[in-house]
Amino acid sequence: MTDTMLSESLTSARERLSRALVTAGRPADAARLLAVSKTKPAGMIREAWQLGQREFGENYVQEALEKQAELADLEGIVWHFIGPLQANKTRAVAEHFDWVHSIDREKIARRLNDQRPDALAPLDVCLQVNVSDEASKSGVAFDELEGLANAVLAMPRLRLRGLMTIPAPAADMASQREPLARLRLALEALRKRFPEAPLDTLSMGMSDDLEAAVQEGATLVRLGTAIFGARNTSHR
Repeated sequence: MTDTMLSESLTSARERLSRALVTAGRPADAARLLAVSKTKPAGMIREAWQLGQREFGENYVQEALEKQAELADLEGIVWHFIGPLQANKTRAVAEHFDWVHSIDREKIARRLNDQRPDALAPLDVCLQVNVSDEASKSGVAFDELEGLANAVLAMPRLRLRGLMTIPAPAADMASQREPLARLRLALEALRKRFPEAPLDTLSMGMSDDLEAAVQEGATLVRLGTAIFGARNTSHR
């Protein structure tokens, strides 16, 4: 992808998000664009940063660490870990990321908390919820969500910000909105249960369901291919 193509695709993604917010009757700053840069080279992230993008999502720890080292000179860059997280990778994530979207069990949260350096701000985290009850998908079940949230809120090096999900594909807007609405209602319930917590984040919406997610209150939408082009399937 050339510089011009990246500029055009990033502009298009921003305009799409802006239109979705207008249609939903929400403020222009109610949702942010998270550029999913997994499998993409550091050079493309640098170009996106030069175009004003600041938040980037990565799935693979070693690949992300290499890119972070190469891009250490970029001011204001915010790194989100959005993929499944194995216990043996938590230290690197705790030390090098600003956000984690994929916490679905207390063991992982506990390790991130214990391994987060004191010199860094608390790690912003979302709990991943399996809204479609898919056996192949990560995520905590709705009936276990409050217990996990309660445990995470007691961890001083983590700051619980909200919920994340990757719903099953759906063919139409109504079908897309239904599981996302369940996530929104779950966050509202957590806010009532834990009124002191900074629960302000719904990480949901990708290329196929961005508009539905914005209708249901998404505050972070995750776009990869729409910004950076087709994904390289090989990774370290």
